[in-house]
Amino acid sequence: MTDECECDAYKDYDEKMITAKILLKLKLENFQLGKTKVFLRAGQIGVLDARRAEVLDNAAKRVQGRLRTYIARRDYLSTRAAAISVQAYCQGCLARKIYSVRRETAAAISMQKLIRGWLSRNAYLQLSAAAVLIQSSIRGFSTRRRFVFGKEHRAATIIQAHWRMCKIRSAFQKHHKSIIAMQCLWRRKMARREFRRLKQEANEAGALRLAKNKLEKQIEDLTLRLQLEKRLRMSNEEAKLVEVGKLQSALEALNVELEVAKSDTVNQCKKNAMMHGQLELLMKEKVNMERELLRMEDLKRENAILKSSLDDLEKKNASLQALLLRAQKDSNDTIQKVQEVEKKCEHLKQNLRSLEETKSNLEDENHVLRQKALSLSPKGNRLASGKPLADVYSGTLSLPYIERKSLFETPTPTKSTPYSHGFSDSRWSKLTAERHQENYDLLSRCIKENLGFRDGKPVASCIIYKCLLHWHAFESERTTIFDHIIEGINDALRVGDENAILPYWLSNASAFLCLLQRNLRTNGFLNAASNRSAVSACLTGKGLRTPSKNIGLDDCVSHIEARYPAILFKQQLTASVEKIFGLIRDNLKKEISPLLGLCIQAPKTTRGGKSSRSPSSVPQQLPANQWDSIIKFLDSLMDRLCGNHVPSFFIRKLVTQVFSFINISLFNSLLLRRECCTFSNGEYVKSGLAELEKWIVSAKEEFSGTAWHELNYIRQAVGFLVIHQKRKKSLEEIRQDLCPALTVRQIYRISTMYWDDKYGTQSVSNEVVAKMREMLNKDSQNLTSNSFLLDDDLSIPFSTDDISKAIPAVDPMEVELPASLAEYPAAKFLLQHRK
Repeated sequence: MTDECECDAYKDYDEKMITAKILLKLKLENFQLGKTKVFLRAGQIGVLDARRAEVLDNAAKRVQGRLRTYIARRDYLSTRAAAISVQAYCQGCLARKIYSVRRETAAAISMQKLIRGWLSRNAYLQLSAAAVLIQSSIRGFSTRRRFVFGKEHRAATIIQAHWRMCKIRSAFQKHHKSIIAMQCLWRRKMARREFRRLKQEANEAGALRLAKNKLEKQIEDLTLRLQLEKRLRMSNEEAKLVEVGKLQSALEALNVELEVAKSDTVNQCKKNAMMHGQLELLMKEKVNMERELLRMEDLKRENAILKSSLDDLEKKNASLQALLLRAQKDSNDTIQKVQEVEKKCEHLKQNLRSLEETKSNLEDENHVLRQKALSLSPKGNRLASGKPLADVYSGTLSLPYIERKSLFETPTPTKSTPYSHGFSDSRWSKLTAERHQENYDLLSRCIKENLGFRDGKPVASCIIYKCLLHWHAFESERTTIFDHIIEGINDALRVGDENAILPYWLSNASAFLCLLQRNLRTNGFLNAASNRSAVSACLTGKGLRTPSKNIGLDDCVSHIEARYPAILFKQQLTASVEKIFGLIRDNLKKEISPLLGLCIQAPKTTRGGKSSRSPSSVPQQLPANQWDSIIKFLDSLMDRLCGNHVPSFFIRKLVTQVFSFINISLFNSLLLRRECCTFSNGEYVKSGLAELEKWIVSAKEEFSGTAWHELNYIRQAVGFLVIHQKRKKSLEEIRQDLCPALTVRQIYRISTMYWDDKYGTQSVSNEVVAKMREMLNKDSQNLTSNSFLLDDDLSIPFSTDDISKAIPAVDPMEVELPASLAEYPAAKFLLQHRK
């Protein structure tokens, strides 16, 4: 009964009310609730993401706490049970085993001495023999390859020289012929055009003569009428004088027109004389062309001679190719020999690794036996029996295994140093805290300051990576240094100019993420060997080493076994890169939105009444001040990103998303505002899209990517607006040829809202509109296709693997320490590495 009441109570709640309560509980103010969606202003999505990240962090901390409690209790119970059983066994067998333990210890020491000497001697002999064999083979192979390369280079140089000579000569001849043909055609075209113009002007002069004759006849008629009026109207002299004045003014005007016609005829005569002069020049050029044709015949003869020489060169080239094939066969044989040698070397390395593993196993057993011997001796007699043994055979042990393991689990892992037993616990903890504080200060300085770039490589990320690698932070089981780095990056993003700090940290964070992606190992391949390598490092007296060095790998940077904090830090760094990319994208959309609002509608000065030109004429160039501001915005964006050495992968993604936002904003505004669906406005937007196309071509495909394809919707919609004779287009032609990317609902919207404010043309025919209406009525039940607007994609368009594949590798060892960080004691190892 209670369940039914609760269900009824939940049904009474409105989903819109529940959503509003959730948003108010999150203290969000700038939001608007629609029927099925929630519209948030810029920046509110970041607040929601931050709250989600907070909830996930709290849940993760709670899970980690419970898991750590369980692991600690399990370890404690197992340790207590083991201690009880060992104590019971030791107390029963202590008196009987003292003599046997001492005898076994002496035997183990002698066996270890002999086995170590034999293993070291055999390993050294095998390594020296393999090294000598490899060196001799490689030196012989490199010498033969240099000799073959020299021969090939000289032969290729000779062939290239002759081939380029022939190619350039033939290209020059073709170019020369095409230039002569173009000059002839152009001069013929200009002469015909000038002839037509002169003929038209001559016809106009004849028309003026006819007009002159007509005017003279009119003058004669007027004089006759004047005489008749004098005879008929002698009584009214005042009226006659007025009429005579009018006639005289008309005569003066006619005389002026006659003078103008005479001046025009004189000008036409002068122009005719100029045309005669040009015809004479054309005749002279014709003579010069005949001379050039004679020269061309001479060049053809020379070309035949060169062809014969080219045949000889081809024969020589065939012989050289045969020699080259022989050399390649020899090189293949040598490569096979080198590969066989490499296989032998790999086999030797595998043997060496197996020997090292057996050696580590023996050392582990020796360590266990030594601990048993120490635990069996009573506390009062420990100095009498155990001290000489430790002084003689364990003098190289500078730190116990448990204490050495704790070094990796400190809050800030540092390089291991020999532990002095003369220091007290308080003195040792104080020195460790001071060293940790120095490390924190160095990292904070690297994060807060803009260290810039060295040869396109971010200095800050390289310095931080080298410090973490030197301090063995990636191999630590517990550490807070990664949290300190993430918090420092977040603090740096909050302070300063976003236009400068966001691209800088996008470049640094992406480079750091690529270093972690390429150099960290997350599998358990080296877990078993890490404990054994720690003991062997102490026994050899060379300090702590990474597990990769102990199994025969030369490059410790490319094979680092990552623990849980390092893996978590990599995930947090990936989230930071995505966050920085999202902030840059949102800021760009916020800056470009007002500009797009001005670009969707043409200015009133360019959208006047109907034009007097015909529909088939070319449209005039409209002012594009608003589009110029968008071009300037894109140029400033490229300058900022390239100035901070942002990888081209991120620039390409940002430019693509900006152009996608331009397409969505312009297309949605076009569908929502009827004053934008006009012919003149389509011409205006089309001219702006042409400017964007020029910018994309100038930016090159490395940075622009598929930006032009992102404008498909607005390009096809504008192209539909500016075409003539829309009534003759069928629905199939519109959907397949003009607007293949647009849906029927979008085409119907544009067709019904279109009006021509320039030529008065009509939209599509009524039949096409009826077909589209029928298709929309059939699809009206499909809720997903009812919206004709485009949605903005807010997802991150890349993954960590995409970043590691697209961004080139960065070698942090090539980046030197800046002078501003040389004063820190924690950075001394970087100066030693540089020396």
